[in-house]
Amino acid sequence: MTETLSSIPWAVAALAVTIAAILLFARLAARAGLGAGPRAGRRLAVVETLAVDARRRLVIARIDGREAVLLLGGGNDLVVADLGRTAEPGR
Repeated sequence: MTETLSSIPWAVAALAVTIAAILLFARLAARAGLGAGPRAGRRLAVVETLAVDARRRLVIARIDGREAVLLLGGGNDLVVADLGRTAEPGR
């Protein structure tokens, strides 16, 4: 019993060091641009989504500065509206 109780602090310390290392490497990867954030040169972006019901959703998608409203799911997908050219952030 004493041996088990003395190993608990070591296990907690090892877990804390492991979590700290993971967080440090994640931060370094994000700084290096390896994260899932927006990147320069991307042509396609999902601007916003809205669930219509359990199977369908409306999506505003931007490609090359043009936006379109898409209805996805429910057996077929369709372009609801072409919103035309929009001002792209950062340009």
